[in-house]
Amino acid sequence: MSNRPIPNEHQTRSGGPHPGVLAVVSLGIFLAGLITSAILTNGQTFVSPFAPADQVATFFRQNIAAARVGGMLLFGSAVPLGIYAATVYARLLRLGVRVPGPAIGFFGGISAAIFLMFSGSVTWVLSRPEITTDATLTHALSLLAFITGGAGFVIGLGLLVAGIAVPSLILRFMPRWLAWTGLAIAALSELSFLSMAIEPLQFLLPIGRFGGLLWLIAAGFLLPRNRAAANQEPRTQGTARR
Repeated sequence: MSNRPIPNEHQTRSGGPHPGVLAVVSLGIFLAGLITSAILTNGQTFVSPFAPADQVATFFRQNIAAARVGGMLLFGSAVPLGIYAATVYARLLRLGVRVPGPAIGFFGGISAAIFLMFSGSVTWVLSRPEITTDATLTHALSLLAFITGGAGFVIGLGLLVAGIAVPSLILRFMPRWLAWTGLAIAALSELSFLSMAIEPLQFLLPIGRFGGLLWLIAAGFLLPRNRAAANQEPRTQGTARR
C-alpha cells in the first residue's frame, strides 16, 4: 500500500482566472475601441494632442460618439489587465518566488490599469459638448488623456512585464528567448518616459503598448500553474540524458 500523501484541493488547483485569457481580453477590448473609433470617424485618426487647441476642440466636437465609445472601451480594457496583475502575482508566490520581482510587477500592472482607466475617463469627458466649447480646456484634457494612456500606462506595463520576465528567466518558467524578449520590451517601455520631453521618442509608446500586451499573452499561457509543473520539464530532460 502506498504511503504517498494524497494531494489536497489546495495543492492541485491553481485558482484564479487564466492570465493568458485575461491578456487576450484586455488587448481585444482595446483593439475594439480603436476599430470602433475608426469606423465612427469614417477612418479619420484621432487628432494629435499637440495640434493647435482649436483643431483639437473641433475634432472632439465633430466626433462625439467616437470619443464616448473609445473612452468607454479604453476604460474597460483596464479591468482584465488589473486582474491579470493580481493573478500572476499570486501565481509567482505560489511558485516559490520570494524576491521583489512579483511585487514590482504587481505594482506596475495595477498602475497601468489605473492610468488606463483615468485616460479612458478623460476621453469620455471629452465627448461632452459642454466641455468642447472651451478650446483651452479641451486641449488640456486631451493632453492629460494622452500622457496617462501613453507614458503612464506603458511605464506601468513595462514594470509588469519585467516583474514576470526576471524570475521566469532565472527559474526557467518559460523559454529563455521569451524571457529576454520581455526584458527588452520592459527596458524600452521604461525609456518611454523620455517622450514627455523628447517628442521623437514617442515611437517607444506603441512598442511598449502592443509589444507588452502580446508578451503578456504569451507569458500568461506559458507560466506554470504550480511548482510541480515548473519542475516537470527539467526532470524530463534529465531522464532523457540517462
